[in-house]
Amino acid sequence: MPRMKVLTERELRDIVPLGLMAVQCVEGAFFWLATKAVAMPPILRLDIPEHQGEVDVKTAYVPGLDNFAIKISPGFFDNPKIGLPSTNGMMVLLSSKTGLVQALLLDNGYLTDVRTAAAGAVAAKYLACKDASVAAVLGAGIQAKLQLQALALVRPIRGARIWARDASKAKTVAQELSALLKFPVVACEDAIQAVTGSHVVVTTTPADKPILKSSWLEPGQHVTAMGSDAEHKNEIEPEAIKRADLYVADSLKQTRRLGELHHAIAAGTVREDARFPELGEIVAGLKAGRTNDIQITIADLTGTGIQDTAIASLAFERSVAAKVGSEFES
Repeated sequence: MPRMKVLTERELRDIVPLGLMAVQCVEGAFFWLATKAVAMPPILRLDIPEHQGEVDVKTAYVPGLDNFAIKISPGFFDNPKIGLPSTNGMMVLLSSKTGLVQALLLDNGYLTDVRTAAAGAVAAKYLACKDASVAAVLGAGIQAKLQLQALALVRPIRGARIWARDASKAKTVAQELSALLKFPVVACEDAIQAVTGSHVVVTTTPADKPILKSSWLEPGQHVTAMGSDAEHKNEIEPEAIKRADLYVADSLKQTRRLGELHHAIAAGTVREDARFPELGEIVAGLKAGRTNDIQITIADLTGTGIQDTAIASLAFERSVAAKVGSEFES
């Protein structure tokens, strides 16, 4: 009889930590997206506005891969007020040959957090200056923490600044990250204070109005925007997309619909049919990334189903190797 494996969040944390292995996994996913006939349907989205809630369903099939994942990802942003995390979710891994369920990954959003942070690291690896050492993070949630940890894996970060609307939370996170990463992380009272002089800027909020102004950007800076994963979300002033020397999408089809590019098109600062490179094309060497140290670069990361299939497949492989998880007849 076919058997299905169930993996808990604790087990998944043990076998898929946020490290270079996870970054390489997501980097491979971007490469596949640019070089294979990937089937990746549009995101299925459900809004529950009275509870500040949203649910995204993502999936992708990669030809030649034994498995594909379907990910259910809720985000309820009032949850912290009642002591609950704002994100949750799970992934289902199915056989590409039979369609049978191979694994149920009860990660509570952990794998999504890891692959999202890893995608930020991939963007910085190809778009930030190689000697980038100062980072600014706008936001103080789980992604603020993970994005900085992931960034430090691919760039020689020696110091960081954090800004958030909740100043006390920013101070707490700064203290936590200073202890964890062994370099100074300071909380800033104003976003511009955090951005000025930083080499890499990462926006990690569910903001629906820009928190990063175009006029703040400096030559040589790289910006990774990862919070605008819905039509109403907008972290970067639309003019910044036009001002950037290089704008890069994780999926141009998606960012035209719900990323920072979507808002630049709506504001009339960028043409709707304007062509831009995708991160996978740069990873695969099909398009150029950063070419000098004075370019302003922006990566617009909306999150793609292929990243979920990649990280879920990695988790399953690691679980088999480590002999963890509970098996049931399906």
